[in-house]
Amino acid sequence: MHPLIKCLIYLAAVGLAAFFLGRLLPKDWFSYGEAPFRAFPFERGGKIYEALGIRKWKDRLPDMSRILPRLIPSKALPKATSARQVEAMLRETCVAELTHGLLCILGWGCIKLWKGAGGWVLWALYALGNLPFCMIQRYNRPKLARLLARLQAKEHSGKGTQYEQGFDIKLQYGARA
Repeated sequence: MHPLIKCLIYLAAVGLAAFFLGRLLPKDWFSYGEAPFRAFPFERGGKIYEALGIRKWKDRLPDMSRILPRLIPSKALPKATSARQVEAMLRETCVAELTHGLLCILGWGCIKLWKGAGGWVLWALYALGNLPFCMIQRYNRPKLARLLARLQAKEHSGKGTQYEQGFDIKLQYGARA
């Protein structure tokens, strides 16, 4: 069998396994405020990603929540959003980042399956194809964390449990809250 075919089968299997792993892992294992998911100082609350033009290209990437809506939670937050919903979305960003980060690393298997430049090129393309999804999660997370802080402050002040203002947070794939 040609090494390209072996690599494609391997990458499909790894992608499928990572998808199911992401769905099966308990979401309470993920904390958006702790390493490796907390924002790094150099990210400046997502501004580093804006400098890379993320607003222009993030909505053009495939969205698994639209492809498999019964398995992946929607990226859209309802107009009346609760702290619980935002916290669940924050945890989902961690799961998505972990999944795509693992795929970047596991793509390395192509180098073993296809000796020479072909394996290296395929791995690089696979990693570069997953990296934007990691960046999107890291871009969205600080915005969601700020929204969560506002919702929690509102809940603690006794003024309600939902945020119904027009808080403009542009999330992945054009979802708005």
